Amino acid sequence: MRMLALLAAGLPLMAADPIFSLSGKPQSPEFQQAIQRLMKDEDVAQGRAIFGEGPRFIWVAQADSAPELYVNDEPFARLESIPGTNRWFATGSLKAGTSHNFHYRIGGRSFGGRTDVAAYLPESYSQPGVPQGKLSEKRVHTSKIYDGTTSDYWIYVPAQYNASEPAALMVWQDGQGHIDREGGARTLNVADNLIHQKKIPVMIHVFISPGVRGQQRMRSIQYDTVNDTYARFLRDEILADVSREYRIRTDGYSRAIAGNSSGGICAFNAAWHQPDQFARVLSRIGSFTSIQWKPGTLEGGNVYPFKIRKEPKRNIRVWLQDGSLDLENSHGSWPLQNIQMANSLKMMGYDYRLSWGNGTHNGAHGSAELPVALAWLWRDYDAAKTGQVFAQEAAEKDKPLYRVVKLNRE
Repeated sequence: MRMLALLAAGLPLMAADPIFSLSGKPQSPEFQQAIQRLMKDEDVAQGRAIFGEGPRFIWVAQADSAPELYVNDEPFARLESIPGTNRWFATGSLKAGTSHNFHYRIGGRSFGGRTDVAAYLPESYSQPGVPQGKLSEKRVHTSKIYDGTTSDYWIYVPAQYNASEPAALMVWQDGQGHIDREGGARTLNVADNLIHQKKIPVMIHVFISPGVRGQQRMRSIQYDTVNDTYARFLRDEILADVSREYRIRTDGYSRAIAGNSSGGICAFNAAWHQPDQFARVLSRIGSFTSIQWKPGTLEGGNVYPFKIRKEPKRNIRVWLQDGSLDLENSHGSWPLQNIQMANSLKMMGYDYRLSWGNGTHNGAHGSAELPVALAWLWRDYDAAKTGQVFAQEAAEKDKPLYRVVKLNRE
């Protein structure tokens, strides 16, 4: 059994869930009650049950004999019996700030597991003494640009916001996934903690959901289409409404935009077409593929690696995240396209970062590393300025282009 790791020195601490101390007494009723509190019976039976706090994790599975736990496709631990039951458990530590996968093996047979296990950094948890911002009630906007399309959105205002000083801004696509403080994204906690640590400026966050027009879901049309329509929708409608209520910076230097999957290409697309509005981009598992491509009529995200190489350089800073097990379908290859994006940005001297893992098409990796990504995206920000020429980091210039050096068929 691996020992639980302590948090890195100097980082804020989190309160430990009692299940970790109770795991030393697996025969106790309290330990089994903690499992019932944190895990669903069906997840235990299916080999999917897991609970984590930062780098610390506990796995519980149901089987007739001791399962062997594999994490990131490597042997990790053999589970111990929970006396009087057909359940087994293991505790251990995983690298924080990224995602992991796991599965079990018994007698050469694999079962159970998940590919979306986020190991959060301390800044993803509420911290004592850190003031929390306020999330608005849901707003509903009816668009003219998208002709009657309605979109839900929320505004998050940090505790440090002062109406006498315009705040920086960050817009998040698929906003409904960010409004639960203890949900998978942990965005509100990260925003509070990083503002408190002065790693990002005081900023207002706008969480906007994809639009709906009648019975038509507009997500792909809004997010995957390569033109300036969505950028204009944000500038002329959503942010115009927000600006009537709150003072926000109007310079692109003080604005960022983020999204996952189709929301990832949407974020890049908005900055590409309007770098004066958004100069910082966070794209996670971005769909730089042909979802809305109509040859000869409409460009799709598949063209972006080549647009970057051939079109005039935009003054934007870009964080890309993807995993080797991301999607491959009729629209394209998510991993290969994100590698192409990174190489194109590198060739053209952009200030960019590619965060690479082994994840599938889910938000775990991007959520786990969010404190690092936001701190990088907003590094060296100066509220006294309205612009900066972004330059590729010196360390990045000396690194080679990305190459695929191993195929999973070998």
